Amino acid sequence: MRNVTLFDDGDHQFILLNESDPGAENGIESNQYLIVHQRIGVLLDPGGWGVMPRVLTEMLHHLQPEDLAAIVLSHQDPDIVGGIATWLELTSATVHVSSTWMRFLPHYGQIDIGRFFGVPDQGMALEIPGCTLQLIPAHFLHSPGQINLFDPASGILFSGDVGAAAIKGDGEPRAFIDDFAPHVPAIAGFHRRYMACNRALRIWVARVRSLNPTMIAPQHGPVYRGQAVADLLDWLEALPCGADIMQADGAFPS
Repeated sequence: MRNVTLFDDGDHQFILLNESDPGAENGIESNQYLIVHQRIGVLLDPGGWGVMPRVLTEMLHHLQPEDLAAIVLSHQDPDIVGGIATWLELTSATVHVSSTWMRFLPHYGQIDIGRFFGVPDQGMALEIPGCTLQLIPAHFLHSPGQINLFDPASGILFSGDVGAAAIKGDGEPRAFIDDFAPHVPAIAGFHRRYMACNRALRIWVARVRSLNPTMIAPQHGPVYRGQAVADLLDWLEALPCGADIMQADGAFPS
């Protein structure tokens, strides 16, 4: 599923740019998003090397590489960062990632580390001409240094791996989740195993509720909207996970 416009008021767009084919990322689909404000772009989690050509092709429907001002990396995983060296060659964009992961980035190839900016643990504002975006912490969900992005103009929260669904392309592609309950089986196992603990989830949920997002857009799986946003937050707030459920022998309940 490609080029689904989640918000457009004429000056400002939030676009689900590309949902990668499952084979490109070892069987799990991943989402790449683009924010465009008056022809200036911000790319969110551009993906691994294998999806880069498709993401670029879809981006060209909206803007040229020279108009990309910033790239935001929610955390350090290769399905997010693997193609970053090529994006740095094609654009003059700055790259924003948790300061936790700055020293790891050179392992992804020949990159100009001077174009990288470490996001402090408390988050920060990301300014592009005419628009302010908010980088907010999502620590230990699942990465110790994950950051999310909230776009006040659209009301959309890019949530990285929070809310991600382990969908392997064996069903009809869906852009949105409106009814949360039937979606729980697609997210429960991942969140119980990969989220560090319920305390981290509760801190994140409280922060997100204060933003009152209209949609929550994860890196994997459909976008939550309407009542599904509130239902997802309620579910996460009460979810035992990670260290909460780890057994003495190191195993996790199924």
